[in-house]
Amino acid sequence: MGEINPYRLKISQLRALVAIADLGTFSDAALQLDLSQSAVSHAIATLEEELGVILLSRGRQGAVLTPVGEQITAKSREILHSLTDLCKLAQQTRGLQSGQVRVAGFRSVATHLLPAVIDRFQQQYPQLSVAIDEHHHYHDVEEAVRQGRADVGFTYLPTAPEFKSWELLRDRYLALLPPIALGTESPIDWQTLTQYPLILSPTDDGDRQTLTRYLADYGVTLRPAYEVREDSTVISMVRRGLGAAIMARLAAEPIPADVVTVEFAEKLERVIGVILLSEALQPPAVYAFLETLKSVWLSE
Repeated sequence: MGEINPYRLKISQLRALVAIADLGTFSDAALQLDLSQSAVSHAIATLEEELGVILLSRGRQGAVLTPVGEQITAKSREILHSLTDLCKLAQQTRGLQSGQVRVAGFRSVATHLLPAVIDRFQQQYPQLSVAIDEHHHYHDVEEAVRQGRADVGFTYLPTAPEFKSWELLRDRYLALLPPIALGTESPIDWQTLTQYPLILSPTDDGDRQTLTRYLADYGVTLRPAYEVREDSTVISMVRRGLGAAIMARLAAEPIPADVVTVEFAEKLERVIGVILLSEALQPPAVYAFLETLKSVWLSE
């Protein structure tokens, strides 16, 4: 008997074999494959002829796989699954030929986290673009994703159940003191901190609201002397000796060398996460961006 030529085998033959194995009869397999029963019978007969083995035992009860038929059917399933994966890969690649990923976040994320991700993303997918929408409040970020104005959002966790989310980092709050406070050691107590005029963000700011909730758990109420929205302005005022501030480290960076930073005994931190709408059907470009984000962040 001559050597079997694998390139003479046809996908239609493998599909017919798997369908019969699943359904038990030639007629049912023909219905599933939208073929005539004779076409299915011919596919199996020519497959057996090419392989030189009997794959199915025919009888009144239907078709039963022979021992070698079971093994070949298992291999046929693997081949058909591989073909499906091949097509999915090609489809994804076609979906990455053009497009835009819309990202919503707050300033510290846009300043310190996104540039490295976008740089890597543009190197890998130069045909795709990224649009960044900055917000002062994380609720606005969530609303942008909720309304479909953004594909990906950076917000504080925990978040609403309608979002699929995962944690990216934990950002601790620091006390920022003017240069005259040099020598102040960590952790700082609230009595020492309140000796300085306090500079905080406005009450409608997401970071201020998060911090207020945290401090309420410790019975601490803060009364600011100044309410300033822009992080850079807060830092400049601290440097000038106008007061002290409480800021998340990421929001404060880059911290000038003459600004004194001290930590709190309490574990005050904001949990920054990435969100998508759970039920939304995302384009391939969005998943490519998320994979890039994970690879960049894990390498940091």
